[in-house]
Amino acid sequence: MQLKDVKRLELSAAADMHVHLRQGELMELVVPTITQGGVDTVFVMPNLIPPLTTVDQVLEYRSKLLAITKDVHFQMSLFLHPSVTPEVIAKAAEAGITGVKMYPQGVTTNSDSGVSNLESFYNTFAAMEKYGMVLNLHGEVLESLAPAGTTLEEAFLPTLKTLHERFPQLRIVLEHCTTAAAVEAVKACGPTVGSTITAHHLYLTEEHACCDPFAYCKPIPKKPTDRDALVKAIVSGDSKFFLGTDSAPHPLQSKTSAAQGKAPAGVFTQPYAVQLVLLALEEAIERGVITEADVTQEKLEGFLSRFGRRFYQLSEESGKKIVLERKGDKIPTSIRSEDGSTEVGISKAGAEVFSLTWK
Repeated sequence: MQLKDVKRLELSAAADMHVHLRQGELMELVVPTITQGGVDTVFVMPNLIPPLTTVDQVLEYRSKLLAITKDVHFQMSLFLHPSVTPEVIAKAAEAGITGVKMYPQGVTTNSDSGVSNLESFYNTFAAMEKYGMVLNLHGEVLESLAPAGTTLEEAFLPTLKTLHERFPQLRIVLEHCTTAAAVEAVKACGPTVGSTITAHHLYLTEEHACCDPFAYCKPIPKKPTDRDALVKAIVSGDSKFFLGTDSAPHPLQSKTSAAQGKAPAGVFTQPYAVQLVLLALEEAIERGVITEADVTQEKLEGFLSRFGRRFYQLSEESGKKIVLERKGDKIPTSIRSEDGSTEVGISKAGAEVFSLTWK
C-alpha cells in the first residue's frame, strides 16, 4: 500500500486494548475522544485513586463510563492486590470482568499499591487460568533491580517466561512492549501470550522522552532500533501483537509546569489513535525501515482491530467501519472542557493526519 498517496481508506473499527480513562472531570473530557480516534472497544486500566481492587468498584466505574457513552464496549479489569483472592476472581469472572492488571509497586502512575512478590499471587493466577481471565502485565522492574546496561523491560522478561511456563493456559498480555528483546520474548512464548503496542512508541525514542514533557511516559521510549522493531512487528502480521495505546491523560498544567524530567508520565493519543499509527507507518516507510508493500489492508485491520478482539475472545468484527480521508487535518495542541477548567495536551500536535468519520 502506497500509504502516503492514499486519499481514502476504509477500515474496521479499532479495538484499543490498553486505555486510561481516569476519574471525575478528566474522565468526562477523555471518554468521548475514544470514538474520535476510530475505536469502539477498549480494555480499561484500573489504576485509579483508590485502585479498583473489588468487583463492586469495577462495576461502579463501568457504570460511570457507560453513562458518558453507550457507543464504546468497555472491557474492565481489576488491580492486582493481596485482596484479589481466588474467590474474588470467581466473582469477577461471573460479573464479566475481563482481566487483572499487575503493576510492580511504584513503577508508574498510581502504582504504589502494586506488587512486590508475584509468587504470592500464584493461587490467584491459577484461578484466573481456570476461569479464563487475562493477566495484564506492566512489564518492568524497579530501577534498583535492573542489571547495569539493561532496560527495566528487558530485566522483566525472565518473569514473563516463568509465568507462562507455570501457567501455560493463562492468557497473558505483556503491555506496551517497547524493546526488540520484548518482541522476541513474546514470539518465543506459546499462543496464550500476546503484547500490546502503543501508537507513541512507534514514533518516539529516548531522545524525545528526555526533553519533551508530552513525550515522557513509562515505559520510556527506547532506541531507534527498538522503535523500528515494533513497527516491523506490526507489519509482520503476527497476531500476537495488537493495539493498546496506553493513552494516559494528565492535566496540561501538570505537564507544562514541571521541571525537566519531572512531568507526570503519560502520553495522550486517544483522539487520534488510528491516525497516529498510520502516520508512524508512513514515517517508517520514509526511513526505509519497512516498504510500501509491507503495509496492507489486512495487516492494518489485524493489528488495529481483529488480533486484539481475538485474543480477548470477542467477535473479530464489531460491524462498524471508519473512513479515513486526507483533508489537511492537523492534530491540535490540546483538548479542553467547555468551561476551560480541564485541558489535556495531545501527542504530536501540529502533525498532519487523516480525518476520521464513522460509516
